[in-house]
Amino acid sequence: MDKSSALEYINQMFPTEASLSGVEPLMQKIQSEIRRVDASILAAVRQQSNSGTKAKEELAAATNAVQELMHKIHEIKTKAEQSETMVQEICRDIKKLDCAKRHITTTITALHRLTMLVLAVEQLQVMASKRQYKEAAAQLEAVNQLCSHFEAYRDVPKITELREKFKNIKKILKSHVFSDFSSLGTGKETEDPMLLQQLSDACLVVDALEPSVREELVKNFCSKELTSYRQIFEGAELAKLDKTERRYAWIKRRLRSNEDTWKIFPPSWHVDYLLCIQFCKITRRAQRTLEFEEELAEKFSGGTQLMLEIKRQQFNFHGIISSCFEPYMTVYIELEEKSLVDQLEKLVQEERWETEEGSQTNILSSSMQVFLVIRKSLKRCSALTKNQTLFNLFQVFQRILKAYATKLYARLPKGGTGIVAAATGADGQIRTSDRDERMICYIVNTAEYCHQTSGELAENVAKMINPQFADKVDMSEVQDEFSAMITKALMTLVHGLETKFDSEMVAMTRVPWATLESVGDQSEYVNGISSILSSSIPVLGTLLSPTYFQYFLDKLAASLGPRFYLNIYKCKHISETGAQQMLLDTQAVKTILLDIPALGKQSTGAASYSKFVSREMSKAEALLKVILSPVDSVANTYRALLPEGTPLEFQRILDLKGLKKADQQAILEDFNKHAPAPAPAIKHPVVAPTVTPPVATASVQIVPSVSTPAVSITPSMASLKGALANQEDVLARAAALGRGAATTGFKRFLALTEAAKDRKDGPFRKLFNA
Repeated sequence: MDKSSALEYINQMFPTEASLSGVEPLMQKIQSEIRRVDASILAAVRQQSNSGTKAKEELAAATNAVQELMHKIHEIKTKAEQSETMVQEICRDIKKLDCAKRHITTTITALHRLTMLVLAVEQLQVMASKRQYKEAAAQLEAVNQLCSHFEAYRDVPKITELREKFKNIKKILKSHVFSDFSSLGTGKETEDPMLLQQLSDACLVVDALEPSVREELVKNFCSKELTSYRQIFEGAELAKLDKTERRYAWIKRRLRSNEDTWKIFPPSWHVDYLLCIQFCKITRRAQRTLEFEEELAEKFSGGTQLMLEIKRQQFNFHGIISSCFEPYMTVYIELEEKSLVDQLEKLVQEERWETEEGSQTNILSSSMQVFLVIRKSLKRCSALTKNQTLFNLFQVFQRILKAYATKLYARLPKGGTGIVAAATGADGQIRTSDRDERMICYIVNTAEYCHQTSGELAENVAKMINPQFADKVDMSEVQDEFSAMITKALMTLVHGLETKFDSEMVAMTRVPWATLESVGDQSEYVNGISSILSSSIPVLGTLLSPTYFQYFLDKLAASLGPRFYLNIYKCKHISETGAQQMLLDTQAVKTILLDIPALGKQSTGAASYSKFVSREMSKAEALLKVILSPVDSVANTYRALLPEGTPLEFQRILDLKGLKKADQQAILEDFNKHAPAPAPAIKHPVVAPTVTPPVATASVQIVPSVSTPAVSITPSMASLKGALANQEDVLARAAALGRGAATTGFKRFLALTEAAKDRKDGPFRKLFNA
């Protein structure tokens, strides 16, 4: 209480003089209370002292318990690993036994089937020699099924011998069947029933052989049946239009009189139907009309006054008769287009996407077959007309060739799409095998062949068509399609190799550059890059022409050089020894890239390619020299060697050198004072190759660049003004930086959690302490 309150309290206790006699007892009471309070305080202090000691003992005991628990967990983990190793060893033996059992079972089954195949081929040979067609047909089916089981053993001598024997037997059967059918319809009024039964059985053999055998047999039979028709109606008398009814009467009589003969053929063959179609095709031919017009034009092509007058009147025998068919030729064009489309689909389905052994052209066989059927169609149409119908057919040729270009493009490997591809980082990435690379080269060569041949086709059509349509005959759009096809195929090759380099780029970032103790030979990821190129480049150099190989190399260097440069920034901390090792690796990669033309055995354009590679890889070397420079001169070195660098890149270099944020502040402030202008993002210009794609329609923009020469490192060197990157450069750099982020994101999270275990604070530490 304050002073006034104390006085009031005393006056209240002793209001009169008489009450002062109670002062002494009150003082004694107060002294007693003070001693009691002091004793309580002393007891509380002693108790608290004892409690603190006990708490320390309990904390020490808890710490020891935690350490013991960690030790036991470590022991459990070690025993678990040992158990896992033991289980793997046990399972390894079991897998070996299981694999051996499976191989033995497969071998026994194969030997059993081989025995059956040998026996079946011998029996088939006997049946073929005796013309036992019915039994041979069933045996053919059995041998075909048995042969299908040995497709994987085609190189085994015994299998090859059996297959050749089987092939010869089929040739013998085909020869016997065709020989027996040749005796059918030799002028007899009625056919021998035994011969008809034998030929009916022979049809079963034909069905068991290849479909082409049946087609050939039916075609020969129909041609033989129509031989007399040609002989009768090609004469001058019966070839007249007023005798057309006799043609139709002839085919009707033929169908009625040979009803018993048609029964030997299986209903699925539709022999009578195909015979009628062949009859109609022969009957509707207008070849004689065109020949007659040609004869008249040649006969009256003299130079007399009358002929000159006729020419001035624009009178011409060409088309004077055949032109009457023009309005009705639309159905013919539609039929030709349908036939060409069907043949194109068949050729593409049968294409093996490989070239024959020893082939010098390295183009797909389907391309030559496509132009072969087009030439046949052109020959048929030009025999009928050379006016509007021929031009309409030429437009059909354009559509067919564009469709073929589309089918070539569909065979190119595509990048992964969908949720799974995005989750694994494969979204948009193109993965190519060795076979895919060869196939892409064949597609490039095929597209070049089609580009050239389509131009020749247009020239031929322009020469034979009516002059009024000649100017409209143009294949430039089709040639543009194949030119674009070549560019797409070559870029697919580049993207495929880029994907192969992904694992090596990731391996580069995982090298412990911060803890390397010495500089040694080139790193493993460099050997990986060399292995990839050594596997692919010789094949590509052999299959591609010098022009396309040079274009491919320029695109590859334009991709790998900047990507290697950006990959340095993805590393964590790089020590001086690590930077020296990485500089050695960079020089090794540069040497590997420079040796690519020699690896592909093509030297055309090697000089310009070497300059381009040296310019691109010098940027990575300059970056590593900046990392190697002393801290007090790193800013000047950076401005000297990388004049186009940005503050963001420079800050990243300080991080790579392992400088702490506090130590970086002063260096960054000094750098920003001398910086010419801030840039919004990291930039690294991508220089396009000096060789442009020879037939590409979609050209790639070429950004000129000046190579940075090697400059000595001096602290007093003046800063150089950097050029601003254009929008395409920034986008390309951003895409390169983002590549692989999806694949490494989860691994980075695991790395953070592992690192958090060793830290004493932070949010991750709290998770492990919970």
